[in-house]
Amino acid sequence: MLKTNEDQIVEMFMECRPGPPRVGPGWKVDHQGVPFLLPGIGGITLNVGVGDPAFGLAGDHIEPGVSCTANADKPNDFPNNSLQFLACVGNEAKILSGEAKGATGVVIGHHGGSEHIIVEFNRQIKEQMSYDDKIRIRVKGQGLALLDFPGIRLFNLSPELLHNMRITSDGKGGLTVPVTTLVPAACMGSGLGRAHVGAGDYDVMTSDPDTVAAYRLDKCGSAICGFDGPRQRLWPGLSKRGGEHRHRGALRLSPGRPRPGHYHLDDLFGWPDYPDQRSRSQYRGHHGHWHCLQKNDQ
Repeated sequence: MLKTNEDQIVEMFMECRPGPPRVGPGWKVDHQGVPFLLPGIGGITLNVGVGDPAFGLAGDHIEPGVSCTANADKPNDFPNNSLQFLACVGNEAKILSGEAKGATGVVIGHHGGSEHIIVEFNRQIKEQMSYDDKIRIRVKGQGLALLDFPGIRLFNLSPELLHNMRITSDGKGGLTVPVTTLVPAACMGSGLGRAHVGAGDYDVMTSDPDTVAAYRLDKCGSAICGFDGPRQRLWPGLSKRGGEHRHRGALRLSPGRPRPGHYHLDDLFGWPDYPDQRSRSQYRGHHGHWHCLQKNDQ
């Protein structure tokens, strides 16, 4: 098992509610020039959840599961900005009121822009929920560190999820992280260059069909990796089989956007002192396990 400082990280409660769907006025235009009017971000999304395809939905920025906020009127202000930073992928969510009182779910990511925490509940629970329900998040994970790998940083990741990711040491000072897909820097979009990685997400662009096919971006599974040139950061994101958006995630995925196609990822790992930028060809053949967390000079 990976050695961590999890007995030293701070564990708190924060509360939030489901955020109602947001619909902007007027027509929008997709990347092929076709106007559309479709459902968008937010809501208790009954028929979209973890494991569903992200391509093909009749929606724009659909968020799977339940979109949660601590301040729907001012999403960038307190206390929602605290929730965005403190809630980590894998944290437990418990409903404290309403017909579904006592039911539990799990945080699967963040969505920057909407400033939502995305929580997965099963369909039966979602059918009982309302927008007045109070949800308690057991926030835990920021500050988590790998004691034997000080050059690798962890963000937005609960200790419980870390230990269930089947991550192993490669015996050479690095880690082997199971992933399904590598996303090259050319496909990384909005989110790069943020002041910090403790909130928000990264967009993986999928509007070009040749690029989607070349990098299997429509076949993504439970975890994928993105790298962005000099910083060489890794994002495993949460299970949706590919698509036009993606958490949170792991691990989160926001599926179904018809505008310039992309999906969203949460940042879980990083190594700020990675020494080089490797050519794309050096990453080929690693779609099952990505070994590039290993720091070396090769």
